[in-house]
Amino acid sequence: MKNKNLAFVDIETTGFNPETQEIIEIGCVIVSQNDGILGNVVEEFELKIKPEKLENADPEALSINGYNEAEWLFASNLEQAMQVFADKTKECIFVAHNVAFDWSFIAKAFATSGVENKMFYAKIDTISFAFAKLHKDQNVTRYNLGSLCERFGITNDRAHTALADTRATVEVYRKLLEL
Repeated sequence: MKNKNLAFVDIETTGFNPETQEIIEIGCVIVSQNDGILGNVVEEFELKIKPEKLENADPEALSINGYNEAEWLFASNLEQAMQVFADKTKECIFVAHNVAFDWSFIAKAFATSGVENKMFYAKIDTISFAFAKLHKDQNVTRYNLGSLCERFGITNDRAHTALADTRATVEVYRKLLEL
């Protein structure tokens, strides 16, 4: 595991239920590891995915994520996006802030699209990592990405966009490693 690349991932969705709602954006930053030491960014990418069941969307989720038809006009379909994602993240370890949420949608998208998941089996949750490192710090009462960015002085001007949140997660992870 110490020499696998880390695929930091954030998704934006049409709601909270992976069975009825869907991914509309994937942000990914792939970072190298050498003997467990976090290295440089290998690649970063963002995929916009055209929703197929917009009638199931939560209007509040769409508002928070900034969804609008114009920006998604040339978005990929789910199969195309998942194939790109699978190819680029091959043998990587999946890392996310609230990994259970992001992975539930990604796993559903792999199953729905029929695209093979080529990632390494392990997953890393930065919320759990943050709690393990910061639970004794009386100044830390929340572990959401915004609160941790504030704690570490990380700027995330485009919060709730997949690639911006992914970049912020990478920086939070780097700061946590330093503790």
